[in-house]
Amino acid sequence: MNETEFLTLAEQVLDHIESQADDWAAGTDLDIEASRNGNVLTLVFGENAQIVINTQAAMQEIWVAARSGGFHYRLQDGHWRDTRGGPDLPEALSQIVSNAAGEVLTVKL
Repeated sequence: MNETEFLTLAEQVLDHIESQADDWAAGTDLDIEASRNGNVLTLVFGENAQIVINTQAAMQEIWVAARSGGFHYRLQDGHWRDTRGGPDLPEALSQIVSNAAGEVLTVKL
């Protein structure tokens, strides 16, 4: 995959996550703010947690930074897989945002 193809796919992922965060904010009593600056999406859950999701075109990865650590995901066989063998991006991000929100939230890509 070339850089342009990666950026297109990664942009779609960030758009989708941002849209879900907006839906959570509108459909629950949770205080969630999603803000975007280029290839960086920041999710803020009240005063409890901040999660930063960004793209790394040179590595063709999506990076997630949260209180629980930093995680890198690379597209393999149609799935964003953790480069260190952890859960795929949707499952890992679901756990991270659920912990931040204090209730179960599911990220679907």
